[in-house]
Formats: sequence, C-alpha cells, structure tokens
Amino acid sequence: MMRKRGLTEEAATASIDQACRMLRLPTIRQQFKEQADGAAREQMSYRAFLAELLMAECDDRARRRSERRIRAAAFPREKSLRAFDFDANPNVDPATVNTLATCEWVKKGEPLCLIGDSGTGKSHLLIALGTEAAMQGFRVRYVLATKLVNELVEAADEKQLSKTIARYGRVDLLCIDELGYMELDRRGAELLFQVLTEREEKNSVAIASNESFSGWTKTFTDPRLCAAIVDRLTFNGAIIQTGTESYRLAHTKAQAQQAAAG
Repeated sequence: MMRKRGLTEEAATASIDQACRMLRLPTIRQQFKEQADGAAREQMSYRAFLAELLMAECDDRARRRSERRIRAAAFPREKSLRAFDFDANPNVDPATVNTLATCEWVKKGEPLCLIGDSGTGKSHLLIALGTEAAMQGFRVRYVLATKLVNELVEAADEKQLSKTIARYGRVDLLCIDELGYMELDRRGAELLFQVLTEREEKNSVAIASNESFSGWTKTFTDPRLCAAIVDRLTFNGAIIQTGTESYRLAHTKAQAQQAAAG
C-alpha cells in the first residue's frame, strides 16, 4: 500500500501509535512524542533519533524480562547485595561475594553453600545472589528444603516424580533454603538426592543451612546418603561461613538501646 506523504502532526501521531500497537513496541509508543520533541530541540539526525527509540525499547524489554525471571524464581522477599551489611557480618568476605555476583559459577554449573546460624545473613545472600543471576538472564528457582521434599513425595505418590525432577533440573540455579532445620526421613532424603544428581555438574545449586556439614547427619540420618549429598553440594563449589552471631539479634538490641537512650 502506498503511504501518503505530508501527514499532519495529529495524523502522524495516530499512525505511530497504531503501528506500535501492531508491532508490540510499548516503550516506543509511550516515549516517541517526548523523544521526538527532544530530538527536534537538539537537532538530532534521523539515525540518532531512531537509535534512541530502539535502544529505549531494547532496554525496557530487558528490564521486563529480568522482572519476569525474578517473579518466576518465587523469592519470598526482596533482598539485594547493596543492602547486605558487611560491617555487621565480618565473617563474610565482600570480595568473595562480589565475585559470586558475576555469576560465573552459575554459568559453569558449580554449587554454593552458605553455612551459619540463624540471623547471620545466609538467606539474605542466597536470595540476593539468586536475584543477581535472574537479572543476568539465568533461570532461577527458590524453594525451602522441606517444601521441596514434600513436593517430591507428593509427586512420587501421584506418579509425577520424573516430571517434577525434570522441572527442577531445567533451571540454571536452584536455591534451597533452610536445609538442616528439620530431619528428613530416608525417602525424602533419597528424593532430594535425585534432584541433586539430576543437576550435578550441569546446573548450579545454592543452599543455605544452619548446620555445619558435620551436623548434617541429623537431617540425613543415613551416613552414606549424607556423605553423597555433601559431595554433590561441595564439589568444585564455593563455601561461605556466615558465622554464629546473629546480625538480626544484634540489630534488634541496638535499636532497643537507642530507644531506651532516647
């Protein structure tokens, strides 16, 4: 179809709006008028103006994809590395965490273990590093250890175990929180072991646990199975000890002291 030249400003705006709807370019549709006015004031070339519009669309699409991946990860709350207080957690090395934030370990399919008592920041780091991975384009899934085991048991009872294990095997990074808080029976431990085996040396697993490895026999009562799980979660991986002093408890006490002083 031949396009008519010399459209009025109102007709041109309507045509652009319609074309952006058809081509699914919501950012250009939203910004083109402002960008066009700015380009006219700055006397930008046609190429520069077009580049600005297209880059705005690309940037916004990348942002929306990151947001979708973060939602799909099912994190229970927002946590960022910027909000982590390294001064209050001297056991955690900032350089090590910054290296992990590059997500090279996720690209290589390596594991990560965060070990420490409650309130020492291990769940914060787990969620924050998982969020970094999602923002960098990796598929991430967060789950509590007990919830994962219960889901696997139900899937096995319903003869859906292979499908469930495959689903957890597909994500680039599986974040398992609160491992070690509760004892698992042999069946639950074996099913968890199957998930870890499915991911071994292919896709990363990051875990947060309040128990040192020597105490995992309380969670995995079979010593051989416990040793095999520890091996899966530590081979070629990083281990961060977050310590024993609760940051949350210290923070609460400090606030109480400030309130009393006030």
